[in-house]
Amino acid sequence: MNPLSPTPVPGFLKWCLHLLVAGLLTVAAGRAVTGDAAHPAATVAAAALVAAVYALGPVLPAVGRSLPATSGWLGGVGAAWLALTALTADGVWVAFPLYFLLLHLLPRRPALGAVLATALAAAAGYAWHHGGPSLASFLGPLIGAAVAAATVLGYQALYRESEQRRRLIQELTEAHAELEEAGRTAGATAERERLAREIHDTLAQGLTSIQLLLSAAERALPEGAGGAPAGRYVAQARKAAVDNLAEARRFVHALTPPDLAGEDASLRVALERLCDTTSLRHGLPVRFHVSGTPRTLPVPHEVALLRIAQSSLANTVAHAGASAAEVTLSYMPDRVALDVVDDGHGFAPGALPPPEPGHRGFGLAAMRARARALGGTLTVESSQGRGTAVAAQLPVCAGTSEAAAAWYGDEGNTP
Repeated sequence: MNPLSPTPVPGFLKWCLHLLVAGLLTVAAGRAVTGDAAHPAATVAAAALVAAVYALGPVLPAVGRSLPATSGWLGGVGAAWLALTALTADGVWVAFPLYFLLLHLLPRRPALGAVLATALAAAAGYAWHHGGPSLASFLGPLIGAAVAAATVLGYQALYRESEQRRRLIQELTEAHAELEEAGRTAGATAERERLAREIHDTLAQGLTSIQLLLSAAERALPEGAGGAPAGRYVAQARKAAVDNLAEARRFVHALTPPDLAGEDASLRVALERLCDTTSLRHGLPVRFHVSGTPRTLPVPHEVALLRIAQSSLANTVAHAGASAAEVTLSYMPDRVALDVVDDGHGFAPGALPPPEPGHRGFGLAAMRARARALGGTLTVESSQGRGTAVAAQLPVCAGTSEAAAAWYGDEGNTP
């Protein structure tokens, strides 16, 4: 590819151009020797000089890469060609391959200027050898230059269009691959969350209840009966329940989203990190607030609220055109609430199209489904030009909070 005129030319076209130049120079030299030219030896020498200077171009690495070097070489070829044209009218025909050479090696505007100058020089040479200017001597070189320019410019336009299509296809292919990967990741994440909910809501809760009942049974045993067979069996059963609860706890933590995993992880920390990340990546200031007394929530509640916040902020970034947003996590005695508010251009919630079948995305339907699955609600308030507010509320009874605290606590603190 030529950096000065970045449209590649197939190799066979370059060879065709070289052969055309060689053929026209051979004809000029041959006609000078066999015809009645005034200076046959000088004409042959001029043709040889044009051929020699022209042959230097393909072997000089700077030609086609450096504008001064390319201009210098083209100037040398042009000077030798002018000498040949001054000696014989047959030299005029060499101008036609020179047009293509100039258009290929020079940027567009300098190339068109050089082609016009070459055409005028060819017209002057033709007129010189035919006793004066004529319409044919003027139009012939100009028509040839116009044909060459139209051919090269048309080829360059087709190449640019082809490159644009190639890049577009490549981008579409990459985007399709990214979407497939995102779909696989979303599916795996959803399945992990489902398994975590199932383990937490069934197996873990059952083991917690068994542990509490066995603890109550131990306390109900007569004093000094701890060494009796019944007391030992109760203690062994309680130890087995504790061990299995710890194993279930490890399963759930392994299946929990990364933002909610780790020793210091919590819903508050995950939401704060989400707001900071959104501000950093998308340039949208997102403030985070907590009201009420933070407490431990069940894993499904934390996952649902985190996903709703992620979906709401993703919609804000993609569609709202907002300059700022706020995320508020509120702890109340019997419920927990999440509010995501932005100052964007808003929309009409009732005018949204229904979700597509099988669609997985950041849609309001998916957020409502998450809230409903936990007995909660999700409301959206928005209007044109007045921003959007998404409010999710999930019920959390005192017993659930205590069970979650026991679930997250270590074994030594579990009654």
